[in-house]
Amino acid sequence: MRHSRSPRLIGLVSAAAALAFALAGCGGGNTAGDTGGKLDVVASTDVWGSVLAAVGGDQVQVTSIIHDPAADPHSYETTPQDALAAERAQLTLANGGGYDDFFTKLADQASNAKKLVAYDIGATGDENEHVWYSFATVNKVADQVAATLGQLRPADAQTFTANAAAFKTKVTDLQTKTEQAGAAHPGSKVIATEPVAHYLLETAKVTDATPHEFSEAVEEESDVPAAALAEVNGMISGRQVQAVVNNAQTVTPVTQQVVDNAKKAGLPVVDVTETLPAGATDYISWMTSEVNALAGALKS
Repeated sequence: MRHSRSPRLIGLVSAAAALAFALAGCGGGNTAGDTGGKLDVVASTDVWGSVLAAVGGDQVQVTSIIHDPAADPHSYETTPQDALAAERAQLTLANGGGYDDFFTKLADQASNAKKLVAYDIGATGDENEHVWYSFATVNKVADQVAATLGQLRPADAQTFTANAAAFKTKVTDLQTKTEQAGAAHPGSKVIATEPVAHYLLETAKVTDATPHEFSEAVEEESDVPAAALAEVNGMISGRQVQAVVNNAQTVTPVTQQVVDNAKKAGLPVVDVTETLPAGATDYISWMTSEVNALAGALKS
């Protein structure tokens, strides 16, 4: 599990600049008074911001602190604009589990806000913090968001509940599709450059055959042991796995080598990310693409 990373200056600068521009464009804030009476809700990343938007609909003004695919939640440094957004929030939604610790401190500034933490809501019993890949957790979060928004605005409680139900239907469809993809290819194994899609693979009952020493080193940004790297490359060249699942958001020389070796061996590479990639409009469209990619890889 990854709890700290060295800063990525370019990603942080671009994230801060993008956020400053976005906030400036909406008049410098998200108070109920200047957003047409909408509820101000703030998420640590655009993944959870998308869930807030799906459930809240046109009754919420969503601010996602991190919405740049180049930014890293583990090393993100908050800005004054972030603090302003948090102070005005009526509801905050964090990932938790050590993933976005910056947001815990930020949310503390929202003294009057309701505070939700996805990792705690999911209660998966697993230390892996990438819980947006757990469809069961996402559904639980949607329910909690609906209930909390209903407390903040009782007149629209039924609307929030209906929105959550519609969203959950789509999420459950994704879960079913993932389960079916795995069931059609029992015993499938993959190598993962990082355990980001852990819950997705678990849902499909696909085995992550990556040596622990490899995963741990990549997550901690330390040198991968030569023996672990050799084992990974051996499984790939020997086609002992069906695919390589690659975190396209955090590329290192070692992970790039693994991806290159997979392509040379004719193995499919399934790219996954930690925030919405460029072109993705919401959680459902993004996750549909990822599930389809995994299903396609298992078929090949």
